[in-house]
Amino acid sequence: MTSAAAAAHHWPHEDIQALVTGTLFVALGVVMFGQAGLLTGGTAGIAFLIRYATGMDFGLAFFLVNLPFYLFAWRRMGAEFTLKTFAAVALLSLFAHLLPRGIAFEYLSPVLSAVLGGLLCGAGMLMLFRHHASLGGMNVVVLYLQERMGWRAGKVQMAIDCLIVLGALWVTDWRRVALSVLGAVVLNMTLAVNHRPGRYMAV
Repeated sequence: MTSAAAAAHHWPHEDIQALVTGTLFVALGVVMFGQAGLLTGGTAGIAFLIRYATGMDFGLAFFLVNLPFYLFAWRRMGAEFTLKTFAAVALLSLFAHLLPRGIAFEYLSPVLSAVLGGLLCGAGMLMLFRHHASLGGMNVVVLYLQERMGWRAGKVQMAIDCLIVLGALWVTDWRRVALSVLGAVVLNMTLAVNHRPGRYMAV
């Protein structure tokens, strides 16, 4: 193993810690978005759309939406990445379901929810990326494009997320959509600044 590979290697207990901590951060961000009636991009955004349109639990919707992406991940990113991603998606689905039973906000500014929720989600996803995992769905495609094409993960994810958030106009009002775009921008700027090709690669 080269010195660079050794520096990027993580032991199993380090991966477990990152998966649990990263998904907890994202789950808290998701709870804040939900409290304010906002949404985010990627498959989480699609899960929010399903929740707002049908009343389905976010955790269940998120888990189901991600199922079609595992075959692509297995073929393109390998077994280790896919298994860790499956674990991360399952943990986020569980935490997003359980956290509202243990935490509640008497008042939460929608603007603060967008900013803090975006930062929490971005920081959590960054932890997962650095431990060869993702939250499935669009994350898989974005990481593949970064590793193979050199496209910045944060910028590509931001473009996709903004398109998904704009699609929420049919289930909510433009003010919440505008704040959701703010949250998506904060989230993806966190990734764009901290997760670059050539720096601590996910694969």
